[in-house]
Amino acid sequence: MFFMSPGQVFGIELNNREEIKRSGWLLLVHPDFLWNTALAKTIKQYEYFDYSVHEALFLSDKEETTIISIMQNILQEYHSNIDKFSQDVIIAQLELLLTYADRFYHRQFITRKITNHKILNRLEDILNEYFNSDDLIKKGLPTVQHIAEALNVSPNYLSGLLKTLTGQSTQQHIHDKLIEKAKEKLSTTDLSVSEIAYELGFEHPQSFSKLFKTKTNFSPLEFRQSFN
Repeated sequence: MFFMSPGQVFGIELNNREEIKRSGWLLLVHPDFLWNTALAKTIKQYEYFDYSVHEALFLSDKEETTIISIMQNILQEYHSNIDKFSQDVIIAQLELLLTYADRFYHRQFITRKITNHKILNRLEDILNEYFNSDDLIKKGLPTVQHIAEALNVSPNYLSGLLKTLTGQSTQQHIHDKLIEKAKEKLSTTDLSVSEIAYELGFEHPQSFSKLFKTKTNFSPLEFRQSFN
């Protein structure tokens, strides 16, 4: 199962050598249908509309039965005589479908542990490689978009995964790696705070010092002096 927003496109590739009959459901909702309903605003909270094709949701048999039941209710209402309740009934079914889908998307972060842990390991490798290269000086701190692209997932999917598994956002993971590298330089080199800030991709040492203190409750100098 996957979701799309207006303006997004998708395609289906068929293998002519396969004689397997394929079937499924396609639900298209015009944005105008949501006008003057609460769903017009709340639909923006469902992050999976921004997920890429790599993150399609694999439903269990029980979950598939639940979704198909809702789709059948919508289909039945669509073919019924239209009255003043028709839109409200379909909107209610849509909200139920989205709520279940939200539950199933978050479930996959927990049940697909092997795949998710591989992503966490790759995240660590990507951050280590970036922080041990010249990219920090040339490009500054890696962006969430850069990390997500390197992992072949969307930023929202990565954020949801990390929040579920670690309780931290992608940005927090980047900052944690930065502080780890800063502590290493402060404790093992004689570089000044300004030089360390520059090597860590900061244009202004004050910005580095502020972030370091926020994360550790120590200024860079206080941290270094604690070793003396």
